[in-house]
Amino acid sequence: MSDAATPYQVLARKYRPESFADLIGQDAMVRTLRNAFAADRIHHAFVMTGIRGTGKTTTARIIAKGLNCIGADGQGGPTTEPCGTCEHCVAISEGRHVDVLEMDAASRTGVDDIREIIASVAYRAASARYKIYIIDEVHMLSNNAFNALLKTLEEPPAHVKFIFATTEIRKVPVTVLSRCQRFDLRRIEPEVMVEHLAKVVQAEGGQVAEDALALITRAAEGSVRDAMSLLDQAISHGAGETSADQVRAMLGLADRARVLDLFDKIMRGDAAGALEELAAQYADGVDPMAVLRDLAEITHWLSVTKITPEAGNDPTIPPEERDRGAQMAEALPMRVLSRSWQMLLKALEEVAQAPNAMMAAEMAIIRLTHVADLPAPEELLRKWHDATPPAGGPGGGSAPRAAPASAGPVARGSYANSGGAGPQAALAGAAPALSHFPDFAAVVALIREKRDMALLLEVETTLRLVKYSPGRIEFQPTDTAAPDLAARLAGRLQGWTGARWGVSVTATGGGETLAEARARARDLQAEAALQNPTVAAIFARFPAARITEIRDLRSPQLAAAEEALPEAEDTLDPDWDPFEDM
Repeated sequence: MSDAATPYQVLARKYRPESFADLIGQDAMVRTLRNAFAADRIHHAFVMTGIRGTGKTTTARIIAKGLNCIGADGQGGPTTEPCGTCEHCVAISEGRHVDVLEMDAASRTGVDDIREIIASVAYRAASARYKIYIIDEVHMLSNNAFNALLKTLEEPPAHVKFIFATTEIRKVPVTVLSRCQRFDLRRIEPEVMVEHLAKVVQAEGGQVAEDALALITRAAEGSVRDAMSLLDQAISHGAGETSADQVRAMLGLADRARVLDLFDKIMRGDAAGALEELAAQYADGVDPMAVLRDLAEITHWLSVTKITPEAGNDPTIPPEERDRGAQMAEALPMRVLSRSWQMLLKALEEVAQAPNAMMAAEMAIIRLTHVADLPAPEELLRKWHDATPPAGGPGGGSAPRAAPASAGPVARGSYANSGGAGPQAALAGAAPALSHFPDFAAVVALIREKRDMALLLEVETTLRLVKYSPGRIEFQPTDTAAPDLAARLAGRLQGWTGARWGVSVTATGGGETLAEARARARDLQAEAALQNPTVAAIFARFPAARITEIRDLRSPQLAAAEEALPEAEDTLDPDWDPFEDM
């Protein structure tokens, strides 16, 4: 077949590694296998695990070629440098070797498929040195299939080797893993990936800008196959020299510099400017979800850079953006970045569910800019303290503290060192909120009103109250109490009342639980009922009977009236007969 008639082969297959020397980013595995081959300590079973596109199946084929390679002269033995020219190397590379059997466990999951393997392992290889079974996506096998394979996997014939590949190593039974030599294939580092892509571009005679290769590397997330597929698409998209803008348009990504501009406007509280920038990017065809994802990525990058400045030296990011990111990380406080991260995660959920993604993204940007305007707690405390009048006023008492009018939003155009709502709101609203809960019974009533039945059950059965005051609960937990009961109770009460609650645990001093108190009250009622002659006669007649419930047959209104009204004083004549005048 002429070159003109040769079908095109995608880059991911064309540049698939043919030897351990061609593998990139897996130095630890290559070193182990080379030493094992050199010392003739080749295991009978291997399992390769890692994310997609890191070379699991490729490594399995290289091992198969190394085990069966006979060299160009036909006299070679197992090697980590297969010649690639002998009949076995060529047949394995082309996927047609009779003694190297590849099975896709995703489509052949049953025990019958494993029985075929078990039945064939007894026969020696037809032409090669070893009979090799490569099972891809091995985690897809059924439990019965794994169990059927165990004995053969533990003690296979000397001429049989097993190589497994999986992306879900946790789904493989430990009984299988214990019989295999495991290799974890790592994600490819960005520097290594960019260098590899540049070599492929040069070999293909194409022209792709370095920053475009960086974009492809970032989008591939450590997967060589993903990077090669994107590079293949980028070369076709560019039809000549492929620039970063073309790759960005191909991937539907926002310009990172423009996303940094948007992030800068948000942090300065410039809502109008941020919405204008978002609209401009949307008009250029950028997905609002992609913009929010990029904002979240920048927030994470700045947070990590703030803690470890070396992390900002990402080779996939242009130097000018790295310098700008370092300045922003130094200027923004960690509380602002952490809060922005949480809000962006929530915004991503909202945009995914919203009928109009752009509207949801705009609302998220407005919220972020509004929060950026809030002053820092320490600033509010300082201003509030400075505005407090002296304690000894003319009336001999202390004047109430008032928040100054100047404790408003920080000036726009500078980063807001903010951390949340001011303390004056909490101080003003805490006392009225807690005044509604003079005792612990009011707290229990609130939990019942909010219909948190799980928490109510825990409070009634596992909490022994030691001390209570509005906003403060101290209790001794029972042996069956959940370890996080205090934290959950404090969080629920703060959410319901808007005031902070201090809930602490002590080892001694607790009284009865509410459930125990109710049970004791029922026991006392039962004992009192047994003193009634009628009830006593019933139990004498029916010894096996028991009291299950005690009810007050009087109406609630009558019972309340009898409890509320005092007993009337007897002023009637004891000798008076009401029927005397009849």
